[in-house]
Amino acid sequence: MSAPDGPPLSYPPPRYTGAAGEASAWLRPAGTPPDLGGPPRNATYYLATGASTDGAYGLYRWDMGAAPTGPSPHFHRSITESFFVLDGSVRLHDGTAWRDAGAGDFLHVPQGGIHGFRNESGEPASMLILFTPGAPREDYFETLADAARREGMSEQDWTEFYLRHDTFWVDG
Repeated sequence: MSAPDGPPLSYPPPRYTGAAGEASAWLRPAGTPPDLGGPPRNATYYLATGASTDGAYGLYRWDMGAAPTGPSPHFHRSITESFFVLDGSVRLHDGTAWRDAGAGDFLHVPQGGIHGFRNESGEPASMLILFTPGAPREDYFETLADAARREGMSEQDWTEFYLRHDTFWVDG
């Protein structure tokens, strides 16, 4: 298998060197309540954080209520971000334009790729968001969800916050 327009891919070096394997899997049951927020507004489920995957990836379920929501176009220098729409209609920015996406649609954004997402449908929507490697995105999500924290931040605080979380805004 080759990367698009690139050399053949290979497996990374082993991270586990035991001889017999081990029982280390964990299950998050479907009925687990959201880690942040909840219906009828946005809800975020921390399915697998960078901390729980030893930095390999972070996987989050993002449930959006009917009210318009979502970030404007931006990019990350150190992480990739991928979106998989589970339900409803989500507008995804692919670096050139906003595209309507529905259940089963997927968008992958490499480091430096301009992207954004919005729910402008007037109906609830749900998607998975995958970050690689597993950056500590939880503080980012929690700050944006906490009105008191947001309102207490100065312009300089916001600048430092976005730099700390590898988020660079662009026009679009």
